Amino acid sequence: MQETIEALVRGECADVFSTLGMHPLDGGWVVRAFLPAAASVRVVERGGQGASFPATQIHAAGLFEAQVPDRSTPFAYHLAVTDAQGAVRCCRDPYSFWPQLAPHDQYLFNEGTHYRACEVLGAHRRCIDETEGTYFAVWAPTARRVSVVGDFNGWDGRPHCMRSAGASGVWELFVPEVGAGALYKYEILSRAGDVLLKSDPFAFATEPPPRTASVVGQREAFAWRDDAWMAARGERNWAEAPLAIYEVHLGSWRRNGRAYLDYRTLAHQLVAHVAELGFTHIELMPVAEHPFDGSWGYQGTGYFAPSARFGTPEDFAYFVDYCHRHQIGVILDWVPAHFPNDAHGLAHFDGTSLYEHRDSRQGRHPDWQTCIFNYGRAEVRSFLISNALFWLERFHLDGLRVDAVASMLYLDYSRPAGEWVPNAYGGRENLEAIDFLKQLNTAIGEHCPGALMIAEESTAWPGVSRPVHVGGLGFGFKWNMGWMNDVLRYMQRDPIHRRHHQADLTFGMLYAHSENFVLPLSHDEVVHGKHSLLSKMPGDAWQQRANLRLLYGFMYGHPGKKLLFMGAELAQWEEWDHQSELPWHLLNDPAHRGVYRWLCDLNQLYRRCAALHRTDVHPDGFEWIDCADAEQSVAAFVRRAAGEKPLIFAYNFTPVPRANYRLGLPVAGPYREVLNSDAEIYGGSGVGHGGWVHTEEVAGHGRPHSARLCLPPLGALVLEPS
Repeated sequence: MQETIEALVRGECADVFSTLGMHPLDGGWVVRAFLPAAASVRVVERGGQGASFPATQIHAAGLFEAQVPDRSTPFAYHLAVTDAQGAVRCCRDPYSFWPQLAPHDQYLFNEGTHYRACEVLGAHRRCIDETEGTYFAVWAPTARRVSVVGDFNGWDGRPHCMRSAGASGVWELFVPEVGAGALYKYEILSRAGDVLLKSDPFAFATEPPPRTASVVGQREAFAWRDDAWMAARGERNWAEAPLAIYEVHLGSWRRNGRAYLDYRTLAHQLVAHVAELGFTHIELMPVAEHPFDGSWGYQGTGYFAPSARFGTPEDFAYFVDYCHRHQIGVILDWVPAHFPNDAHGLAHFDGTSLYEHRDSRQGRHPDWQTCIFNYGRAEVRSFLISNALFWLERFHLDGLRVDAVASMLYLDYSRPAGEWVPNAYGGRENLEAIDFLKQLNTAIGEHCPGALMIAEESTAWPGVSRPVHVGGLGFGFKWNMGWMNDVLRYMQRDPIHRRHHQADLTFGMLYAHSENFVLPLSHDEVVHGKHSLLSKMPGDAWQQRANLRLLYGFMYGHPGKKLLFMGAELAQWEEWDHQSELPWHLLNDPAHRGVYRWLCDLNQLYRRCAALHRTDVHPDGFEWIDCADAEQSVAAFVRRAAGEKPLIFAYNFTPVPRANYRLGLPVAGPYREVLNSDAEIYGGSGVGHGGWVHTEEVAGHGRPHSARLCLPPLGALVLEPS
């Protein structure tokens, strides 16, 4: 017994429940409690006669023992603790409560199919046996001892050692009187004897960075008011609906001086801005808690906690609710590909490679120097899938954009020969990651119908956006990185050379319907020396803005959903800087305001005209009129939808107006000039048709009718038959 006591005092006892709490002793009972701050302790019976039993201090470190003779049955009790100043506090003994973790939950978690693991693990406010407190549970299968430490016990790992749930590897403890707002971590004694201080992987809230403690969350649920939005979302076919996404980094969209705006202020300001621009959705760069601002959220440590930089989880719920009540959807960047090696995070969690692969050739990302999840481990799948569902269900998010999918699919991603491990068949495909992605998308399709799942995947992997049951990965959409790279490369060329590179414009249509695509002009294209979109464009300032309007016009005509990073609407000159807000003053310049208005009108057209969204994923929704006029750098096509008027898009990628340019048109009659990027209201030169174009019975481009157009310099025209 003395050896056990010494181990407990040193913080090395693996099973404190065998010593602390109430235990039978010689026909009676003994109650032991470890209370380092106590001067004296009494054990007081709850109910009945309220008998009281003095405790003797049996170790100077604060171990007390009260013997209760001649009692045949155990009884409920509390501890009356007197501190050095004489103050008396009555409390329940955390070692007087029965295990709370159900065998069924342990089984599902270990099997990799517990899709609500966050309701079991982590910190949860509960009332057990008429006692308010917080239940803690954490997975640390190889630990010798795990304790809850926090501001409620002086961050001492000895008073609140946890109980091992056995083979599941989960440790648990109910701590009475610990309430919402309490700070805590887990102190883990590894098999090697190292003491690790870890944040809770399932924490619902955290301290604002750079502090790293987890925070016990509120038990009360947020009062949502978006029922109508949520009901309609589940019935929507996003492949045929307008989907125009405004990508946002909350920390640098707008600031109050150097200070961040909070979620609620952002909700009001951002929704008004996005609604005016006409976007359907906001996509948030990761808001899960992350220690390093410069990671932009892509190196997260608090997977279940909205970043405290901007407020509480309830504030974030308000943000989403406010968006929905104003008909704006919210998509979240989600990062299951890797995580950072910060000491308080998931890396080496219980002293072993728990969440990550042990072999660095599989568990270490060479580009980002981060850890890679072990997708073959069932508990890791439970963690990740329950996290995805948590954001969609708890915070009513409308979808997840899954980051860095290509790095998950290939074992040799960014690795030279000899520094990667082939799969069981000798190939480079990561079979465990593939199975995980299929399981993830199947689970979300079952539990969150209507939720968008969008893959950032840059390779030719087949079937990314095809259903799992036909051999696909099960995503709803895939970012079209090929289109983005080709078109930006083309637009950056001096117009005099563009005639040699027409294929950069047209090649994307050869595979445009092989997947359900999103056309992304994202944050990745305007940072790290890549220049802003406007600065990429050739020519003088007028031509650069004209080229930018032309780029947007080509994007909105081309099949595929749309995504633009914040600042695109301002035509900003400088690269994105995550430490500063956007250059809002540019909107005071009429030339930049013209780009803003052009984007507003493109979004209105896109949402109004079914030809631009209903047939995005169908080949019959697109037809080239002319893709081969490389000499004049002109391209034209038709967008169609059954029962709707077609739209004709014509583009001139040179600064030379093309007068009397004959273009074959699908039907005879007058055509209205719906949009013209060269209109003066957009900052253009005003070359156009006075609003109308009329066909002639002159064959052109294989059609019996054509019209003579005046294609504006660096301009995009949109025509609609009247």
